[in-house]
Amino acid sequence: MNLAIDTARLRLQNKVALVCGAASGIGEAVVQRFVQEGARVVAAGWPQPAGDAALRCDVTDDAQVRSLVATALQRHGRIDVLVNAAGVIAADDAGTIDDALWSRQHEVNLAGTMRTMRAVLPHMLARGSGAIVNIASVAAFNAGAGSASYAASKAGVVALTRSAAMAYGGQGVRVNALCPGWVATPMAEREMQELALALGISEQEAHQRTVARIALQRMARPDEMAAVCLFLACDESSFVTGAALVADGGTRVPAAMRAI
Repeated sequence: MNLAIDTARLRLQNKVALVCGAASGIGEAVVQRFVQEGARVVAAGWPQPAGDAALRCDVTDDAQVRSLVATALQRHGRIDVLVNAAGVIAADDAGTIDDALWSRQHEVNLAGTMRTMRAVLPHMLARGSGAIVNIASVAAFNAGAGSASYAASKAGVVALTRSAAMAYGGQGVRVNALCPGWVATPMAEREMQELALALGISEQEAHQRTVARIALQRMARPDEMAAVCLFLACDESSFVTGAALVADGGTRVPAAMRAI
């Protein structure tokens, strides 16, 4: 199911968008929706997203990030929108955190977001306009057991977003964060598998237990999150910056499978 597109009023007509983390999940859905809304999209990810024009980029490597931004500018002359959707998740708790696991999640989720922003912002500031959408998580506010590193990294994304919004709003650049709850993506599928294994139940039961904690009684579709990204990226949200927009279907319990 895809949300309806008003072809008479394309909200990203003549805009150029750079989407990181576009190989799957929310990032992939954002690329599809932005193209439908008239944008010229540079899709980047690790592994490389599908499509001849897509680019491979590891956001933990600053040289690759800067090369990506340079390529996008060479192709299109400008970047109007940046979406940071690259992310990883692994289970841990504060008392037993593994340094490598902690570092990996922060390097991708938080430092990766910082690197792409750092590379794109000078261009946006020079033009006096731009919109950045960072994918955080409801776990930034509502972390459960087993999500220590992940939740901390996503809380950092929210803080980074708000700081940048305050720093650059007066220069025409808006910066917002989308904080999803459970979304039916490959990442969520892996988490259901882990939950089933940990509790000795089927994956179907793991899914049922998870959605029982959501007011809407289902996980989100990636295209629903792409629609929220579209709002934050387009001119309809022209007075929205520094926001951490929660789209969790009404989840009001710890947003982690390990709390079940």
